[in-house]
Amino acid sequence: MCETIEKLYKIILDRLEKKPVGSYTAQLASKGRGYVARKLGEEAVEAIVASLSEDRKRIVEELADLIYHMLVFMAINNVSIDDVCTELEARMKK
Repeated sequence: MCETIEKLYKIILDRLEKKPVGSYTAQLASKGRGYVARKLGEEAVEAIVASLSEDRKRIVEELADLIYHMLVFMAINNVSIDDVCTELEARMKK
């Protein structure tokens, strides 16, 4: 797993716990699970659209947004990176 993703996930968990003023993560989560789910969906669509009409740099930017919002979604649903990795490992063995 990418160390940066793990580091970002830990930062997200910390921001959700401490809710620092000005934190986009804390603000996003305060709007509720439904809002975060919709935001995740929007980011997925933006990544898809970028893949159809933008350059590689823009696709990478949109995928970074998608991964960030996915990590926030995971955190507010108490799903860890290890949980997802365990599921992926199990699927690879089938």
